[in-house]
Amino acid sequence: MNPVAIIGGGITGLTAAYRLTRNHVPVMVYEAGGRVGGPMQSIREEGYLSEFGPNTILETSPKIGALIDDLGLKERRWESNPAMNRNYIVRGGRMRALPQSPVSFAFSPLLSAAAKVRIAREFFLRNQAEDEDESLADFVRRRFGQEFLDYAINPFVTGVYAGTSEELSVQYAFPKLKALEKKYGSVIRGAILGARERRKSGEVPRTQAKKISFDEGLQVLVDALETELREAVRLDTGVTGLRCEEGEWVVTSRSRTGEETHRHSAVLLTAPAHKIAEMKMEGVDFSILGEMAHPPVARVALGFRREDVADPLRGFGFLVPKAEGMKILGTTFSSSIFANRAPEGHVLLTTFVGGCRQPELALEPEEKLMELVVEDLRRVLGVRGVPTYRHCWLFRRAIPQYNVGHKKFVDFMNGMEKRFAGLYFAGSFRDGISAGNCIVSGHDVAGRIAQFLAVGTPDHLSQTVTS
Repeated sequence: MNPVAIIGGGITGLTAAYRLTRNHVPVMVYEAGGRVGGPMQSIREEGYLSEFGPNTILETSPKIGALIDDLGLKERRWESNPAMNRNYIVRGGRMRALPQSPVSFAFSPLLSAAAKVRIAREFFLRNQAEDEDESLADFVRRRFGQEFLDYAINPFVTGVYAGTSEELSVQYAFPKLKALEKKYGSVIRGAILGARERRKSGEVPRTQAKKISFDEGLQVLVDALETELREAVRLDTGVTGLRCEEGEWVVTSRSRTGEETHRHSAVLLTAPAHKIAEMKMEGVDFSILGEMAHPPVARVALGFRREDVADPLRGFGFLVPKAEGMKILGTTFSSSIFANRAPEGHVLLTTFVGGCRQPELALEPEEKLMELVVEDLRRVLGVRGVPTYRHCWLFRRAIPQYNVGHKKFVDFMNGMEKRFAGLYFAGSFRDGISAGNCIVSGHDVAGRIAQFLAVGTPDHLSQTVTS
């Protein structure tokens, strides 16, 4: 059997490759960059441990824990400090605790009395929109009102997608919300009554999922997968073209040694959507995927002496609503979540800038970024003095946006899989943007590919994004 070509060495591609090899299916992973893991990368320097991409993995599916156990990482797995699970929202320049559910907002000082009454009404609200591609903002206004949108949903959307609720599609970016309304007539009622179904499936709601990492950060997971795959990974090798020939796939790639072609039994595309858009295939135009928005996001990690931060940092971090007029999107209290992220007597704060709200700020020079981050941290957390550590990283094309109109991308990928046996798409541009979503996506698509290779016919199960 020719190996399965996996194009893209991020966490989705690595997970799929590992699962296929465990099923005795040979693979070849093409990675255009000099390392695997995509944005999942940890760096240890000057006594600090910071993450380039996600700080944690939300364990929303048993498939995530199974991967960790199979790789022998159980002893290196860390769960976040349970005393630090509280999230905050900035309102009036001050951090306020974010309730964990729509019901708990009734007892929170975050919202006005009028907004709380509006939330309570949602339980009895029966009206539903037609099955149209509705924006998240319109959905939330319709069911919960404007204030809930401004101070509960918009900051959350910024923290997850670095996007805007006015543009994101509720059907594709947050399909579970839409499904609760459709099935139960109320999001709150559905959240309560749907708990039993979630327990049966083994899935865990985001608000209850364990936040996990490893003793030396998420890089541990990437390194373990790379070690298992060994010579199957080809670094600095970008795929330029595909063609289907006599029931097999021919992949053309370019590396430092020149152009090569290899034959494969199937092809899995997990590279970023804008990279897939550049590939060539006769009779196929992948460029539509290049239209998917990916706003720039800058990640700024700063270390401070503990005494130079007035706030006790008892939580996961804070998000900033647009209405606050600040320049940062939010900050994670990295050294509060896990031990060993900062030297003794110091703290590590990871702040995000840019996104769809203010993309131009992410592109500012590093020194300017540092200044604006420190300015807002001084306002919210009372920081003073000079940072003892600094690390800045720019993602020019960061998180894929599941905006209104995303259906055209989903239809394109579904259509391609039906048209070409042995061609598959998976990853953050399709199956959910979180690290956990990507692991589950890689796991599931590996099962589909293995089934296809075993029976010789494609699995045309429709794809549904999850959040």
